[in-house]
Amino acid sequence: MGIPTAPAAQAAGRFASAGPEALLDWAFRTFGRRIAVATSFGAEDVVLLDVARKVEPDAVFFAIDTGRLPEETFLVAEAWRERGARIRWYFPEHAAVEGLVNEAGAYSFRDGVEERKACCAVRKVEPLQRALSGLEAWITGLRRDQSPTRAQIASVEQDDAHGGIVKINPLTSWTSEQVWDHIRAHRLPYSALHDRGYPSVGCAPCTRAVQPGEHPRAGRWWWESPEHKECGLHRPSAAPRNASNAPGPAGEGAGGNA
Repeated sequence: MGIPTAPAAQAAGRFASAGPEALLDWAFRTFGRRIAVATSFGAEDVVLLDVARKVEPDAVFFAIDTGRLPEETFLVAEAWRERGARIRWYFPEHAAVEGLVNEAGAYSFRDGVEERKACCAVRKVEPLQRALSGLEAWITGLRRDQSPTRAQIASVEQDDAHGGIVKINPLTSWTSEQVWDHIRAHRLPYSALHDRGYPSVGCAPCTRAVQPGEHPRAGRWWWESPEHKECGLHRPSAAPRNASNAPGPAGEGAGGNA
């Protein structure tokens, strides 16, 4: 399943300077129905909802309800559903959640990095594995300047953490300013938490507003060091950030995209 590391790296080079529309067009043409767009309804994700649906009106999106999401996330999700977005929801296995909470408590994720990762594994990672089952590729809203752990992501990667399928990140080189310019220019629905000092939104007990001068992801798992701030959904991939000897963006749609 997926494409080998070298072709993934070549695709990353091919679209290094292309806009997200060109990369998404290639992705949907290449993978057809074997691709879906991940969304958690943050700022980057609503940009993807907008752009992906313009490129492929029948694009399929999926979201994970961890059981601890803030109400504002569901409100923006509903706004996009009413606009016609096809959103599939995935939920944690109830027995695993019951076991975690009964054994470790409702706030075990604040006891340490390993405890927090155990919670994420139950509430996020396992549902993601089911969401990706049967797919050859998925699309995310990751950007390089979001955090130190994402500084080297490529626009196209081989996702070894999920069976070697292809991971496509159309917004890798976008800045936060570009994201918000797009949202405002197109009057897109977005989470009200962004207007209350939350540049990044996750589960309610793991997200707080940031203070002036703080990093945008300082409000995520604020009791941890920056290098630990990943939940397990996004792990380092095999594809390098840039690829030499890759063709330019011309003819990108001839291949054949979550």
